[in-house]
Amino acid sequence: MNIYVLLMTIAIAFLITVLLSPIFIPFLRRLKFGQSIREEGPQSHLKKTGTPTMGGTMIVISVIMTALIMVSKFSSSSISYELWLLIFVLVGYGLLGFLDDFIKIAMKRNLGLTSRQKMIGQVIIALVFYLILRYNDFATYVQIPGTSVQLELGWGYALLIMFMLVGASNAVNLTDGLDGLLAGTAAIAFGAFAILAWYGTPQAEITIFALAVVGSLLGFLVFNAHPAKVFMGDTGSLALGGSIAAIAILTKLEIILIIIGGVFVIETLSVIIQVTSFKLTGKRVFKMSPLHHHYELMGWSEWRVVTTFWLVGLLFAALGVYIEVWIT
Repeated sequence: MNIYVLLMTIAIAFLITVLLSPIFIPFLRRLKFGQSIREEGPQSHLKKTGTPTMGGTMIVISVIMTALIMVSKFSSSSISYELWLLIFVLVGYGLLGFLDDFIKIAMKRNLGLTSRQKMIGQVIIALVFYLILRYNDFATYVQIPGTSVQLELGWGYALLIMFMLVGASNAVNLTDGLDGLLAGTAAIAFGAFAILAWYGTPQAEITIFALAVVGSLLGFLVFNAHPAKVFMGDTGSLALGGSIAAIAILTKLEIILIIIGGVFVIETLSVIIQVTSFKLTGKRVFKMSPLHHHYELMGWSEWRVVTTFWLVGLLFAALGVYIEVWIT
């Protein structure tokens, strides 16, 4: 698979999203599928109330179309079960997010599915994902980054998969709080995994899928960058989180996900620290969590927070690629 195919994948996904947006955004507005903003969030965000959400639907459509087109065009064999698994996770978590978004809009509240309902859905998708892997005799070891050490987990690998898929989908969801924040950081992270999937023993279909996500997110950024004309909602964030974990699993880069997805990890830790501190001491460590809101309340502009997090995400991605390519 040459560089032409890789660039073409990004370009097609980008164009599909850009072409869908002028049709889809007015459609969402006519349906009154507007975002409701948390009252306890930053007051500056209240002006965003009513901005069309569920734009993640465009990302999901673009990724599926691009991946299937490119694989069918440039693959000499039939579509592999790995690609169908990635599409399953993308659609599964996307539908779960869609249901969450729809409940928020229909009931005019910012709660959506209960935590228990969302968790059950996430676990079921993760379980099906694991069972399909086991049916195909997928290896149950994890590779220690920077070494040749492989740890065999056996049945414990099922728990790891559930933790990764559920944890990543929630972590990415927490990062979706500012215009362009998640779209940019996710594009960087998926780009890093595309490089790693292409490097060494190339996994062509996984590379194409990852680059399709990159292209669709860049196209989405055209309309999601500050000031955002559309939000991806849980439809997009849950789908992206589940997908990046699935790619890490299928490429046997489970541990590297922690590094490449460093921004998502930090955002999640900020919430855990904030909640734990408040419950134990009654005091808050941050002005507000997730962490991006803390910097907003410190007086940073939204664009400054977003671009800083993009840069941090790029550093984490570069570190992950460096460890896997040059050290291992």
